[in-house]
Amino acid sequence: MTTLLLVRHGLTELTGSVLAGWTPELHLDDRGRAQAAAVAARLAGLPLDALVSSPLERCRETAEAVAAVSGAEKVEIDERFGEVHYGDWTGRPLAELVKEPLWPAVQAHPSAVRFPGEDGEALAAAQHRAVTAVRDWNARLGPDAAYLVCSHGDIIKAIVADALGLHLDQFQRIQADPASLTVIRYSALRPFVVRLNDMGGPVEGLIPEPHADGPDRGDSDAVVGGGA
Repeated sequence: MTTLLLVRHGLTELTGSVLAGWTPELHLDDRGRAQAAAVAARLAGLPLDALVSSPLERCRETAEAVAAVSGAEKVEIDERFGEVHYGDWTGRPLAELVKEPLWPAVQAHPSAVRFPGEDGEALAAAQHRAVTAVRDWNARLGPDAAYLVCSHGDIIKAIVADALGLHLDQFQRIQADPASLTVIRYSALRPFVVRLNDMGGPVEGLIPEPHADGPDRGDSDAVVGGGA
């Protein structure tokens, strides 16, 4: 099974109060740098076949913290893991946006939402590009690979919704906090969501040992009764 580790970037000065989107030159603040160092320390012993990041600075800086302790040669940039293009909403305080007529649809019917403005993106299109990127990286790296992608909250939630077989209208039920870890394993039959919005604890056993004689067809089978 291909193992995907999804890490949301650490905190910035805008996180939680302003919809940052593709705001340029937005870097991790002191809290975010500490978070990036902490998640890097947690993941230091894991063998990663690739480190991939959104092109935005806050993600690159988080991924580079992991790279510094993982021995990875480089952080590869994939724009498909970039933040949703929020159009005219970019850079506006959330306290203002909750009063917009579009806000209830973002909460309850996001599959129908396209953000306003010339570069506004549909949430369904953002999910499609991110999930397509995951499938491409899975195929490129192979069934025994493990790789990390550093991305953004809504993008991670959209990938998780796809892995769970949820309609995009349910993705607001998923949470992805800054510097959180989410792990998905992709088998031939179905994905398995192994961890979600994980903020601490050991990571041993997250990456399964490869089978000596190729992938096991049982990899796609879910454990009955919960397992151990």
